[in-house]
Amino acid sequence: YDHQGGHSGKHQPGLQISTNREKDMQANEQNRPTGREIIDMAGRQITLPEVIRTAYSASPYGFTALCSIAPEMLPGLIHPLPGESLKYLSSCLHKLPVIGMLPDTDGLAKARPDLVIVWAETKKPFHKKSEDALNALKLPFVYVTMGDLVDLNDYPAVYDFLGRLLNQQERTDRLASYCRQTLSEVEAVLQQVPVASRPRVYYAEGRDGLATEFDDSLHAHLLKLAGDVNIHRGNIKTHAGMERVSIGQVAAAGPDIILALDRAFFADVCKNPEWQQVKAVSERRVFLIPSQPFNWFDRPPSFMRFIGLKWLMKCLYPRHYQIDLIAEIRHFFSLFLGVTISPAEAAELINQPVRHQTKGLATHRYSDSLKPTGKAV
Repeated sequence: YDHQGGHSGKHQPGLQISTNREKDMQANEQNRPTGREIIDMAGRQITLPEVIRTAYSASPYGFTALCSIAPEMLPGLIHPLPGESLKYLSSCLHKLPVIGMLPDTDGLAKARPDLVIVWAETKKPFHKKSEDALNALKLPFVYVTMGDLVDLNDYPAVYDFLGRLLNQQERTDRLASYCRQTLSEVEAVLQQVPVASRPRVYYAEGRDGLATEFDDSLHAHLLKLAGDVNIHRGNIKTHAGMERVSIGQVAAAGPDIILALDRAFFADVCKNPEWQQVKAVSERRVFLIPSQPFNWFDRPPSFMRFIGLKWLMKCLYPRHYQIDLIAEIRHFFSLFLGVTISPAEAAELINQPVRHQTKGLATHRYSDSLKPTGKAV
């Protein structure tokens, strides 16, 4: 990141006096500072407004990142916020209009933010359609890049860049530090657990639980970081994912743990006779992925995955990962979202009875002594 605040010319009101308001406005426009030059994360050298008061991203990745950095700078939302999520989000977001996502530009044309954040993949950073749409609106934009769009390892650099860009460095320094610390914690725990002793996980998506992700999918990124424990091995076919499998395939793979994305599936799976042939179901090791205010695991993959990763590590390695998860959740929500939640609210977020809050995930504890069995789906 590079910026310099050079001005090519300063407005000098003492040299030009006019009683006509319209002429004054035109003069101000013609003589305003050229702004500051920066190099964005795609390597583009661009000139931005000297002061950025509003910033928007038409991508769920960028929008959620801005929610964690400076929600007060957002002029609108990419979609309506679910009512149940509002208590976990800054009040400045509650009544914002919906601007939407590209290629729809009507909302952007009305809002006219000072800056638009375009989220991109590191290896293929340029989006011609986005560039064309934003250039047509004459809106300045920068690229923020991440490996595979959502690699948690790249969040510290993204926070560093956006902090300097938006004059929020003090805040983003704290966020980036938390990200780095979390990744280091996870790495330290995994060094204590041999690969053969790690639980094998099936990620269940959809109402029937029979959609899942290959191990290299961006949608299953946390399973890679948490010890490469995804039972569904292979290469992602489309960005959307949601690969279809059968109950027989899941049963044959013998997952030790199931992560459920869909609440209705989670509510039914342990009562469904067909699913009893699956080891994780018969042994009642099915976890509902927390989802407020944004999903902690996927869809959209956001900064919430840092607390999601800690939750997941506690599910998989409770003996090795000795943290007070309730306290950690409360700290995370205060740091990243600026909201204060009670121990009971934190416990509710992870679907855990309050009476168990001091014991971690006591009702769904995986035993590290069990030897994982089965094969890949």
